[in-house]
Amino acid sequence: MSGKALDLLLQAAPVAFIMFVVLNFGGLLTWVERKQSAIMQDRIGANRASIFGIRVLGLLHPLADAIKMLTKEDFMPARADRLLFKLAPFVSVFFALGAFASIPFGDTLKIFGREIELQAVTLNVGVLYVLAMLSLGVYGLMMAGWASANNFALLGGQRAAALMISAEIAIGASIMGVVMVSGSLNMQDIARAQGLPLLPQYFGQWIPAWGIVTQPLAFFLFLTAGIAATKRIPFDMPEGESEIIGYFVEYSGMKFGMFAMADFLETVVIAGMTTALFLGGWQVPYLAASGFAFPWGQTVPLPHSSGRPDPCRPRTRRPIRRRTRGTRAG
Repeated sequence: MSGKALDLLLQAAPVAFIMFVVLNFGGLLTWVERKQSAIMQDRIGANRASIFGIRVLGLLHPLADAIKMLTKEDFMPARADRLLFKLAPFVSVFFALGAFASIPFGDTLKIFGREIELQAVTLNVGVLYVLAMLSLGVYGLMMAGWASANNFALLGGQRAAALMISAEIAIGASIMGVVMVSGSLNMQDIARAQGLPLLPQYFGQWIPAWGIVTQPLAFFLFLTAGIAATKRIPFDMPEGESEIIGYFVEYSGMKFGMFAMADFLETVVIAGMTTALFLGGWQVPYLAASGFAFPWGQTVPLPHSSGRPDPCRPRTRRPIRRRTRGTRAG
């Protein structure tokens, strides 16, 4: 494989991670929400779907849901705007999935002598990019409510737009303190800055400078506003199940599933932002590239740094020394 082809393949790996892993997380959250509701209501929950009698704790239900939605009738109201009605769910999923592109899920990975940033898109304004993607997702909800030619759907779209815009204002205001502490809008730089010790002249190396330590109030405000932006319980006013109001009330089949998937993808994005901005990102306390270095002086080296050869480093042959027999002096 040529060098350019290898570089292109390695750059596409983080994008593939987002496309497949994050989408699967969204499907897994449907099972988590069902199990959580079952625990609150003192019942077993989703556990009936099986393949050859294997149920796996109900983890096959997301697959069963996908098959069911793909095979259901695709209903469209007679007076609906056909173009906007079909485009709305794709817009919602696209911006929810694109928002994760700037969130780091690791530092750097060395493969074949090349370093890969474990981040799909490295941007100096990564925080603004994520906020912009989440804001553009409002268009999909308003398009769905308007194109359905239904007053209840339009009311649900207006509720969703008002909720998301108000929540994103609180999200943007709450992360300003973290940005000022790290001095960067790059989410990778913010995650790396949290690996430094907090006030080492007073606390030594004991406390890492995580965002939840430097900005505790901002953490709770961000988490509350982030849950509101995902439109999940208890901020599920756009759905209004008891009022038969919802921007997707006229949707069926996989289009309805795409709106649900967009909500769960936004949940994954908010969880990723919370981790990257307030919980140290991908870092583990007292863990460096060489191994664990605890504040009391103990070190635990990792296997790759304990004298084993680096597979990415070219091997060099050692010169062979030949022994010669010495002669005794006569």
